[in-house]
Amino acid sequence: MTEESKNQEAFLDRWSRRKLEQAEEKPAPAPPQKAEAAAPAVPLPPVDGLTPDSDFTPFMAPNVDGATRRAALKKLFADAHFNVPDPYEAYSEDWTVGEKIPMAMLKTLNHAQKLLFDEPEKTAEAAAAAAAPAETQKQETQEPKDAVGKQDA
Repeated sequence: MTEESKNQEAFLDRWSRRKLEQAEEKPAPAPPQKAEAAAPAVPLPPVDGLTPDSDFTPFMAPNVDGATRRAALKKLFADAHFNVPDPYEAYSEDWTVGEKIPMAMLKTLNHAQKLLFDEPEKTAEAAAAAAAPAETQKQETQEPKDAVGKQDA
């Protein structure tokens, strides 16, 4: 080791010393004065006389009773301005009510359904019925098998 490294203060020791010096230089924060806490409370306006344009900030002070605060907020949010659903909210509208499908359109839809979907079902049923007798004849011509599916020897 060199002579300089012996004389140098270790990094953590130096850091700790400087932190302690810094803490000694700072004055301790003064405790809050009781005069501020004992400041006279601002008289609240009557809740019944509040309108949406009224100032509601006095009701949000920490020293206001919770029931009074809730009554003021109920009065504020009873305004129609806050009861309008957001038109951009996906699930805010009621889609169960609406105009019924006119009878003429319903008849057209039913007719189209019969033309488009009933015919393929009928042709599929006819093809299945035609294939069924051929399968039964094929099964009758095969040799009998025992229970495990092997032919008798």
